[in-house]
Amino acid sequence: MSTYTSTDAALTRDEMAELVAADIPAGAFVNLGIGQPTNVSNYLTADQGVTLHTENGMLGMGPVATGDDIDGDLINAGKIPVTELPGASYFHHADSFAMMRGGHLDVCVLGAFQVSAAGDLANWHTGAPGAIPAVGGAMDLAIGAKSTWVMMGLFTKAGESKLVEALSYPVTGLGCVSRIYTESAIFLLENGTVTVRSTHGISFEELAKRLPVGLQRA
Repeated sequence: MSTYTSTDAALTRDEMAELVAADIPAGAFVNLGIGQPTNVSNYLTADQGVTLHTENGMLGMGPVATGDDIDGDLINAGKIPVTELPGASYFHHADSFAMMRGGHLDVCVLGAFQVSAAGDLANWHTGAPGAIPAVGGAMDLAIGAKSTWVMMGLFTKAGESKLVEALSYPVTGLGCVSRIYTESAIFLLENGTVTVRSTHGISFEELAKRLPVGLQRA
């Protein structure tokens, strides 16, 4: 039986974040990358028992801080003020990277400039002047986490697909991405096969025409 679904409207960033949060397994240890993924923390429920890790040395991160909850010394890796949950802990940067590299994270959710059909990830450099000068912890997260998911816009401002046959930007990690959440569709990647779980504001047929990779429905 097909599990493919569709909606008439494209997903908003909040709706994308809510879908990602709902898909995270109960009890998982999770890292949310800089940019869109940060928003996922606002949709996790207490019943899920998810523990959030941030690269700069914290376990037990809560939702983004606002108003009187903002503490300038309590930030995530993207320098965004965050809250802490009961039982939160802090540790050295080196210990944080040991968690990332040692396979102790169940899921990481990252932004991306491109993802290939084989699950290769490019998310740190486009060649633009003033861009981040090094790959940083994204490389460790992409390869170290048990599952790497991506949140991104599906198309560039010029209308080109960010889901590609082969990367044209510098690589962050090879064969690491298993799931992509976009405003237009959610994709599952496995063994070079791109499966469309759902489409939003676009039909499967139109999506297939616009993307340079082969697609199959869930």
